[in-house]
Parts: sequence; structure tokens; C-alpha cells
Amino acid sequence: MAKQSRDAGKGRGPNVVKKSAKGSQGRFYAILGLVAAALAVFIIYQVSKPKAPDSVAVDPSIPLPKAEGYLLGKADAPVQVIAFADFECPACGQFYVLTEPDVKQRLVETGEISYRFIDFPLPGHRNTWPASHAAACANEQGKFWPMHDMIFQGQDQWNGEATSRPKGVFEGYATSIGLDVPKWEQCYDEQRYLRNIQAHRAEAERRMVGSTPSFIIGNRLVAGSISFDKFKAYVDSAKAELPAPPAASAVPPAQD
Repeated sequence: MAKQSRDAGKGRGPNVVKKSAKGSQGRFYAILGLVAAALAVFIIYQVSKPKAPDSVAVDPSIPLPKAEGYLLGKADAPVQVIAFADFECPACGQFYVLTEPDVKQRLVETGEISYRFIDFPLPGHRNTWPASHAAACANEQGKFWPMHDMIFQGQDQWNGEATSRPKGVFEGYATSIGLDVPKWEQCYDEQRYLRNIQAHRAEAERRMVGSTPSFIIGNRLVAGSISFDKFKAYVDSAKAELPAPPAASAVPPAQD
């Protein structure tokens, strides 16, 4: 009897397991079907949703930030440009390596625009605040732009994926551009310009900047790492919107 019971148990066992396997398999395919359906809905939404505009109008009555950011060029240039960027943002690095040199040479140096850089540290970029401190402390010695260039060009050396201690990299940049390194280091360690950087971030938020890089060119807010040709097109458009200069008053010819 014991043997019969064991044999009967052996006969029932595989049937129970097989039935359970079929149930698990059914649930798996049901879940897979739901995932596929959700993915299809997402793809249809992405394809059908309206494309975001390249630029939007901004309120021209908002004054330029006073003693904020880092100015390049003449403050009274015909077109005012404000650039908002996160030092660790890859798209910002792309713009500042590929496009900004032409902006400086062909638009700033010719007097067509003033170019004001405002750092906008974003959440999720572990080393962007240290980079902003490094640049602000270089500015204290009159070398913000050389440090700005080094930071963007060497982004892959100090970003959050490369190191958790970026100070050594920035210190090397400080040496390369001829800073008084002990003074720079003291400034960096005490986060001397923390409030300034916080004010820069607040300025970006006040102007409704939602991503980096973004640019206010004249009265337009332009988002994205745009090419020089597109950048210049926005500058030309801003120039065309400027009020015409007052006509010279007619002076009657002198009488003999």
C-alpha cells in the first residue's frame, strides 16, 4: 500500500507542476501584452504630439541682471545676449566648444552683441556646483573666460562620471591659466561666491529658462545647442526689430 501511495503521488506530482507552469506562462504573456500595448501608446503619442517651438517670446521689460553673470563685449552693443548654461551639461559642452568660438570672434569682437554668461547649475549633475565655484574664483582674478574655456573643453576629465573629487582637475586649470593658485584655492574652499551662483540660478528661473543651454537673444528665448548660423539668424532678427535711429535734423545752408 505504501508503494501504491508513493506511485500515486508520483503520478499526481507532475500534473500539478505542469498545471502551475501553464498558469505562470499565461500570466507572463498577459503581462508582456500589456507592456507591448503601453509601448505602442507611448510611441503613437511621441509621434503625434506637437513639436516644441525653437524659440518663444520673452518680456523685453525685464531688465538685464545687474552685477550678475560674466560679461563679454560692450554692454551697450546693439543686441544683448544672455547665455544660460550648466558647466556639466553635455549639450552645453558641445555648444561652447563648437559654436561659441565663432560667436566670440564674429559677433562679440565686431561689436554686434554683448554676451553675458550665467551659470545655471542643474540637479543631477554632481560636479556642476564645484565647476561654478572654480569659475567664480577665477573671475576674482580677472580670468573667468579662460577658466570657462578650460572647464568646458575638459568636461570629460572632471564630470560626475569621471571623478567624485574634481578640485584637483580645476586646480590644474588654475595653474595653466596663470592664477595665483593659493588665493584661488582659498576662495574655492570657502565657497566665497555661493550666493552669487545661487542668484544666477534664481535669475534663470525668473526668466523661465527650462533647459541648458538656453539663450535670450534680443527678446527671444532660444533653447538648445544651436549652430552658429542659427545663432546669427536670431541676432540678425533681433537687430531688425531695433527701433530706427532718429533722423538727423535738417540744417539750413549758411547764408552769405
